[in-house]
Amino acid sequence: MNKIAILWKDNVSEGTVSIEHADRVEGNILSGHGAYDNNSHRFHIVGPGRLELTITGGDTKQGACATMVSIGAGSRSFSFFLRDVTADYPIYIREYGVIVTEADQLLEFDQVVQEIAGRGLSTHLQRIESEPEETYERAAAATRPLRSPIWLGLSRDVRIFEADFRGMGDSDFTRSWDSVRPRFHDRRVEIPEAPQETIHYHYLLGRGIGCEYRVSRKLEEGKFPIALCTIHDDEIQYDNTAFVSYEASPLNADTLRGTHYLAADQFGGEYMFTPQQREQFEKLEQIDFFPSEETVYYAMTVATNKSRVPRYAWFKSPFPAKIPYEFDGDTGFGLFAADRVFAVSKLNGQPMLQEETAVLLKPGESVTFEFYIPHRPITGERAKSLSRQDFKARHRECLLFWKSKLNNSVEVKLPERRIEEMMQAGLNHLDLICYGIEPEHTVVPAIGIYTAIGSESSPIIQYLDSAGAHGLAERSLQFFLDKQHDNGFMQNFNGYMLETGAALWSIGEHYRYTRNNIWLKKIKPNLVKAYEYLMNWRNRNLREDLVGKGYGMLEGKTADPEDPFRSYMLNGYAYLGLKRLEEILADEDKQLAEQIGRDASQLKHDIRLSFKQTMSRSPVVPLGDGSWVPTCAPWADYRGPVSLYAEGGKWGTHGSMVARDSLLGPLYLVFQEILEPDEQETSFLLNVQSELMCLRNVALSQPYYSIHPWVHLKRGETKAFLKAFYNGLAGLADRETYSFWEHYFHASPHKTHEEGWFLMQCRWMLYMEEGCSLRLLQGIPRAWLEQGKSISLRQAASYFGPFSMQIESDVAHGLITAIIAFHSDRRPEKVEIRLPHPEGKLAIGVIGGTYDKSRETVYVSTSGAEAQVVLQFRN
Repeated sequence: MNKIAILWKDNVSEGTVSIEHADRVEGNILSGHGAYDNNSHRFHIVGPGRLELTITGGDTKQGACATMVSIGAGSRSFSFFLRDVTADYPIYIREYGVIVTEADQLLEFDQVVQEIAGRGLSTHLQRIESEPEETYERAAAATRPLRSPIWLGLSRDVRIFEADFRGMGDSDFTRSWDSVRPRFHDRRVEIPEAPQETIHYHYLLGRGIGCEYRVSRKLEEGKFPIALCTIHDDEIQYDNTAFVSYEASPLNADTLRGTHYLAADQFGGEYMFTPQQREQFEKLEQIDFFPSEETVYYAMTVATNKSRVPRYAWFKSPFPAKIPYEFDGDTGFGLFAADRVFAVSKLNGQPMLQEETAVLLKPGESVTFEFYIPHRPITGERAKSLSRQDFKARHRECLLFWKSKLNNSVEVKLPERRIEEMMQAGLNHLDLICYGIEPEHTVVPAIGIYTAIGSESSPIIQYLDSAGAHGLAERSLQFFLDKQHDNGFMQNFNGYMLETGAALWSIGEHYRYTRNNIWLKKIKPNLVKAYEYLMNWRNRNLREDLVGKGYGMLEGKTADPEDPFRSYMLNGYAYLGLKRLEEILADEDKQLAEQIGRDASQLKHDIRLSFKQTMSRSPVVPLGDGSWVPTCAPWADYRGPVSLYAEGGKWGTHGSMVARDSLLGPLYLVFQEILEPDEQETSFLLNVQSELMCLRNVALSQPYYSIHPWVHLKRGETKAFLKAFYNGLAGLADRETYSFWEHYFHASPHKTHEEGWFLMQCRWMLYMEEGCSLRLLQGIPRAWLEQGKSISLRQAASYFGPFSMQIESDVAHGLITAIIAFHSDRRPEKVEIRLPHPEGKLAIGVIGGTYDKSRETVYVSTSGAEAQVVLQFRN
């Protein structure tokens, strides 16, 4: 028998009590005016009041199916595990004005609250708010670094090279060497000489792997897909430059050809074809898969003696792992046969005489070692031509090729060089593995080793739009339309069921940028089919037996876990896609748009109702300040976060016990416009996310699936956003080459889904639309406005057309100045620009707008094409 007391601060006009996994409950009102009916288990209290419950046959042991008590009190309904009730740490839900404690705890409500407050505790989010703003340096010191292999290629072309230095391999053998691995995206290259093996070339700069690791790597100018690596082997310095270009043709926008999107798709991990798509794929010409000219990995290493005495430099030419080969010293060719050359090696511009060599260098003297690896072996004649290529000319050409791409995108200049470089490198990383035939055909917006997914490709496509690459974004969206099933369903990856709604959302976002009505008319039949598919799916779930269990909600697998439930993330994307569809069709087909809007509203109503029901049935959890908050399951008809095992099960996945809850959970409903950022339930979910499912406000496992940084920004919680922002990138991105992993356990390199969300976080911290307003600098650190620093965006794309801004800090003289220019007639009705003083000072004067001290924000008129703001501070 267990006796507990429930203390209410205010009235409960109509309350109920129910229990699970116990025999019986009896209630009694001990203070306050009210009554408890032990037949119906209904009660009312004119507060403050005390309700005591006696529960017999309860199960309070750890594990599944423990006794749970549910209190129905309208918008203050909640549930708790009976085993969680203690006098030392009472269940105190501040927002509901209720405390649950042991019956022999005789303190009144206010006394318990005072006792908890006296402990001086704080939640994770409260601690973040009280600390200095996070910086990259602090985040990097607290998180572990992950080194990633480097991907190099041409863009649009599925022939990728993966390279790394000093033992970043996937077997004991490959960890012994510097290495280059050709890839067809996810698929490794196979050759006739070794049908059971995949090609992986190894070479060595210097003497070998030792107890020191004196290796530094970076991208050229910090942003271009050209790898620069320096290896210090005692007193010899090896400086390596590597890039990918064509075997013979010049590399430029006119010669870039690319790979057919269906070919690229089937080279991506977990791709899916319908029978019709398989038939279409098999009819493609062979040239689409095996072009007559190979792409080539070009590498040059300059070894320099930094000693004061002669020293040796060592080199080993590329050789294939586990495959017989020969080396020809007359030509410097590595080959399988006379007409099967896999590498060309040169020393000081001449054919390398032997596969391994040592060169004695005088102090300050250098020697140059080059090798060129075609993606697949080539003939001897082609190899001779390749040997005559001029590395430096090819290098200049490659650099100009990538610079021309960035020159046509948004220009970003930030006070923090790392973030500026990561934004520019990130755009190149996205471009690198968007595969398709140039210049206008469909593109696969691939995500690391995987093919495109409606959900995971969305940040990639939306950042392309943000950077002004609208054509590439549109071609990427066409992938989902081209592969749409006849019934309107969109599914490209590993059985995922959420792609239709997510793709419609990205299409709606793209239209917000471009207002391309010609494109909209062309794709309207696809959009209508997608809408009808979603409605048919929903109609199958408008069943009476689902009332209270996800009525009207779509069921199906949301991500990798095989969870065929009515998840909130799946349904939220369906709603968001429909909402954008209503918006973009409003002028094109008003009647249809209104019908879609009504259907979307009904779906939203059912999702919200289910969410609130699920939250009321989910156990509350403690926070760091001594209070407790409600939780919610990731799908309908389950009690609480699955990682709390209220109903048992095996829910650990992807190296985390909380992944399903933190990465695929109900917090997505805020991002998907079903819950509002400032709703009470959103605050509950943010605290649960921060305390149960994060380290340093970053989710575990695949952290960029968690959307809470966006929610923080929407709520004006800049410090919490920066905590997540800096620790997320410091822990998951390669600190030298900026490429992102998918997971912390070295799974899935060059993951552009993660990089896409990082780039969108950068975009949101700089600018974010909200209704008819453009909000600027909502998430920037104060340090970015220290004396003499500036922030600049040129031709950034927004829902209101392209715009530019220039911010200059002269706080030494009490001034911060901002100039905002709009480059189209689609200007926002309002501009809000946050200009935080680096020392937290508030402005004493403003020119050009209205200043809100509480938000450190200026509200600016947009009556003209340009606006200027000057904030004045007391020195």
